[in-house]
Amino acid sequence: MTQSILFVCTGNVFRSMAAEYALRAQLGRQSSYRVESAGIEAKTNSIHPVISKRLIQKGTDPSAHIPQRLTKKLIDRNNLIIAMGLGHREFIHKQFGLNVPFFNEVSFGEKTPILDLHEALPDWERDIDEARAYVEWVIDHIWESVPALIARLPHFSRSRRPVKP
Repeated sequence: MTQSILFVCTGNVFRSMAAEYALRAQLGRQSSYRVESAGIEAKTNSIHPVISKRLIQKGTDPSAHIPQRLTKKLIDRNNLIIAMGLGHREFIHKQFGLNVPFFNEVSFGEKTPILDLHEALPDWERDIDEARAYVEWVIDHIWESVPALIARLPHFSRSRRPVKP
């Protein structure tokens, strides 16, 4: 059976997309894993040039990425759903009755979310250089965490635990 992983964030143009592309790149083409990403509020936003440039620097090209909204169909077809942030985990719990781990939890056993730009830097528009540095740091963190995530995947292969009444 093919193992499948779904990363979830808000818009599917930053954190979950970066995780999808990082994992695919590091697993290689011969991998038996299917890797996807989605957003709880995915819109037809384009990928910000800072994000796209950083992923290209890492060796992957996200230009063909089309953001997709999280649906029951996506939930049902994936063995492991990984939330990037607290709101995503809460949304999945409320909408689909599942307890899902954070990215950092699967990678390192740390129950900490990866904050979105506006969560980490509420006034991010005041300092564009700081905002760019944070976005690049998040992508770097995700990319550098993937080997640890891959090593721990067998422990999370069937992480879809229904909520107990």
